[in-house]
Amino acid sequence: MPFSAQPPASGERYALSASLDNARHLSSLLRAVHFQDHATCLATASGLRVTVEDAKCIQANAFIQADIFQEFSIQEESVMFRISLSVLLDCLTIFGTSSLPGTSTALRMCYRGYGYPLMLFLEEGGVVTVCKINTQEPDELLDFDFCSTKVVNKIILQSEGLREAFAELDMTSEVLQITMSPEKPYFRLSTFGNAGSAHLDYPRDSDLMEAFHCNQTQTNRYKISLLKPSTKALALSCKVSIRTDAQGFLSLQYMIRNEDGQICFVEYYCCPDENITEADL
Repeated sequence: MPFSAQPPASGERYALSASLDNARHLSSLLRAVHFQDHATCLATASGLRVTVEDAKCIQANAFIQADIFQEFSIQEESVMFRISLSVLLDCLTIFGTSSLPGTSTALRMCYRGYGYPLMLFLEEGGVVTVCKINTQEPDELLDFDFCSTKVVNKIILQSEGLREAFAELDMTSEVLQITMSPEKPYFRLSTFGNAGSAHLDYPRDSDLMEAFHCNQTQTNRYKISLLKPSTKALALSCKVSIRTDAQGFLSLQYMIRNEDGQICFVEYYCCPDENITEADL
């Protein structure tokens, strides 16, 4: 019987159970949001969302759709718990981060409900390891209220364009300034570091630009210390959607394709750092 198809022990009823043939698909996504020790997990019929927050001004969400799993069963409308993300990642990679060619770590994940641990059954090469991770009462999460109707500007960029930008810009700067405009410079990234100001412009007809929907000129600054964790997701992604609302809140949504060709998303929300006066521009 395939490991992923093994039934739970007799008489046990799980609020959530899920199986993956390759646990690396999950661990790589979770590493992309691992900038704080704890995360809040929310499971619904559509899949699993893992949320990490810091300083009430940045939030990261990893979305793993139900159809990514070989099995995904939920007995309630939603299941929510807080967990140590560091411990979860340690357990998922208990057989090591790099498997031999042709081998992978199979995962079965079970959660009985409030107050119970999250149980992981991991199998590789016929060896099965069982991990129990304590869960906690989930914290109330920030609501950035970032619905599509409130988006003022949106562009979709091939990720290599943003990776090059982060490599070229001066990261001694405390802030990254983002300008989005229906007119030139269209999309500009600026830093103000030890070596002076640096600007990187992307024309709307750039080969790297997949979509360009800008309704008004906006210039906002964001702390680079808050944006740096998102570079983990950027490194894995093939496309990135960059959106801002009227208050300057930033959404970075990374599209990540795993080695099986399946698509997952990691999204970062970040609040603007400060109001910019005309003298700053």
